[in-house]
Amino acid sequence: MPVMGGGQTGSVDVKTVGSPRGPTRCLFALALMGWPAGTMAQDRPIALSYDAAAHRLQTVSPALSAADHAETAARETAAAVATLRRPIITASAPYLEYQKTLSVDLTGSKQSASDATQDFLSGIPGAVPPAFQQIAGDIVGRISQALPGLFAIIPDSLSYRYRDDVFRPTVQGVLPLYSGGAIPAIQRGARAGADMAAARAAQARDLTRLNLIRVYFGQIMAAQLAASALESREALDRLLSDARKLEAAGVIPHARTLEAQVARDTADRTWQRAAIAADSARGDLSRLLEVEAVAPLTPLFVASRPLAPAASFLGGEASLPQTRQAEATHGVADAGVDLARSRYRPQAFAFGEYNLNRGNSLPTEPDWVAGVGVRYTLLSNIDRRHALNAAQENAAAAADAARESRKAATGATLKAWDLVESARRAFLSLDSSMAAARENLRVQHVSFREGEGTLTAVLGAEAVLAAARTQKAATAYEYDLALAGLLAASGRLDDFSDHLARADIRLTEEPRR
Repeated sequence: MPVMGGGQTGSVDVKTVGSPRGPTRCLFALALMGWPAGTMAQDRPIALSYDAAAHRLQTVSPALSAADHAETAARETAAAVATLRRPIITASAPYLEYQKTLSVDLTGSKQSASDATQDFLSGIPGAVPPAFQQIAGDIVGRISQALPGLFAIIPDSLSYRYRDDVFRPTVQGVLPLYSGGAIPAIQRGARAGADMAAARAAQARDLTRLNLIRVYFGQIMAAQLAASALESREALDRLLSDARKLEAAGVIPHARTLEAQVARDTADRTWQRAAIAADSARGDLSRLLEVEAVAPLTPLFVASRPLAPAASFLGGEASLPQTRQAEATHGVADAGVDLARSRYRPQAFAFGEYNLNRGNSLPTEPDWVAGVGVRYTLLSNIDRRHALNAAQENAAAAADAARESRKAATGATLKAWDLVESARRAFLSLDSSMAAARENLRVQHVSFREGEGTLTAVLGAEAVLAAARTQKAATAYEYDLALAGLLAASGRLDDFSDHLARADIRLTEEPRR
């Protein structure tokens, strides 16, 4: 496999591939060389660089869209409870139809009035001159005889029934004065929830980009492995043809030809499996980006120079999505503690009501009313002590989880740095192995054609070169994934494109022999 800017380049190039260059070339080469027809999309593949694929993913990924919606919902929730200290103003307009019945007992009043009248009449004769006392006495006597009949006309009880309808529009207002700390706790919890949703959205973006890196460069690697397997099969085709010619000339026995046939058939099965794997990788990328097929333009890459020291990637643990999410969870738990404490405290509020239709109101209703009130829960059906203990334990657990998240981030960063450096060194060490494997295969072929070497030596040399080509692509892919993991673990995944641009080694397909 040729390496641009630092690798070994073969001496024979592909003449039948045509215009496509770089990783795209592998796909076209495989199609022309017999890659199964089902592996190629009906439409022409869309050529995309990694940056273009990342930009497209931001617009088509359901996971990113869902995370953005969740973050927006959390922000809106925090904004909704930010005004809990405002008064609550409500208006109501009930229409009432009612009936009122009044009943008054007049028995006592009638008796008192009768007695008072008799007392008054009995004093009249003595109040007039003696000449008229006889006449006054006769009159009083007649009136006294008529009084029982007069009072009998008055009923012993009086009933009154009233029926009416009332339209009662009113405006009510309630203003919280003191909530015992419940309102600030709810607001802090909502803000922490919004921070948690933002951290989850950032984590979703990182995971989505990591998955794109895995699938994008995975398609390139799978295509290169399929091309390498195809080249090995074609090399063994040529070796089998040479073996048959040498057998016909009496140079080698038939057993050696059968050995070449077995090796060629094994290589063909290997290529078939690699072609299927490449087709699967192509499908993964096309489904991820929601297109028919993608022709990647950005090849596998490796930087020959080591990265900055591992310590330079530390220090940003607080900005990592998982750490921010753990800290936000701690904030929600702390707000829960304050909310549990507020249940022990009284609540004070102001209230008021104004009747907008005074002329059509009930007699007992005021035109307006205003006041303040205090409410305190004496006995609750929820044990407030246990609720407070549970909230405090949740806060302690969240604090421990936040500390553990920071520790895990540090460990993941150091481990990822080691993986990147290990892959880089392994890749660079393969250059000499590739050169030696090519030269050994050339020597073994010459020896075999001249009748001095053995077929077993040629097959062994071919297998060594095939393994070196496979390892070259696999190690480059390992480097790219490890680099992405390091940048994600240190909160610098946005720098992946910069590292890609600075890489001085780019892998294209292996030149055909």
